[in-house]
Amino acid sequence: MKLIYPLFLLMLLFSACNQQKSASDSDDNSSSKNITVENLTLFDASRNREIPVAVYSPEKNRENAELVVFSHGYGANLGGGNTAYTYLTEFLAAKGYFVVSIQHELPTDSLLPIGGEVRTVRRSNWERGAKNIHFVINEIKNRYPELNYDKITLIGHSNGGDKSCLFPEMFPGVVKKIITLDNRRMPLPRNKKVRVWSLRSSDQPADEGVLPDEQEKKEYGITIVILPDTPHNAMDDTGTKKQKEEINKYVLSFLREQR
Repeated sequence: MKLIYPLFLLMLLFSACNQQKSASDSDDNSSSKNITVENLTLFDASRNREIPVAVYSPEKNRENAELVVFSHGYGANLGGGNTAYTYLTEFLAAKGYFVVSIQHELPTDSLLPIGGEVRTVRRSNWERGAKNIHFVINEIKNRYPELNYDKITLIGHSNGGDKSCLFPEMFPGVVKKIITLDNRRMPLPRNKKVRVWSLRSSDQPADEGVLPDEQEKKEYGITIVILPDTPHNAMDDTGTKKQKEEINKYVLSFLREQR
């Protein structure tokens, strides 16, 4: 995603970490009825790290709801990080999913490297993100034992998608599904135990090896969908109503698809 000036980015991310958001603040209010939104700050003592999360859940009938863990793109166009995708997180909560959106970058973190061999220099960022996801999943299990943890899904945009793709390599056997919104650097998992879908933008190509070839698609059951009218930077809340509705439609169909 396009970068924001470093100081401005840090200020915006700090603001997002502390912002209390109401479900009715979304552009698409029709999907935000009958859900609750809660902002929590979790703490991973093993890494001495705070992990802010936004929790979007059905107001009622939470029993056996499937867990979806969302990871934002770096910076996010609105500067809101984990709260910059309410069109999707609130929509999924309204459809009965328990959605946890992680704030991966903190004001004290180093900026994402933009030079050098990308998969090398950004690896530590992705690993930190995968550890965040793992910690959050375990914490949510402790706090909400009534949920269904047999079908955990990771969704991530851009750099958040790269973190999600690394996760099953670092923590095998935890998640069943991964949906990426135009991740461009980390290869999609070639893993028969994890179902993978990816929505691709109209304007930014993935690095070599990120996307599977036709044989790999068949072998691993990977689905690639190109969105011809949606650029990379329009996959958060800044997208048009039509763009957001299309993404919602595909993501919901992926979540409901049985292997």
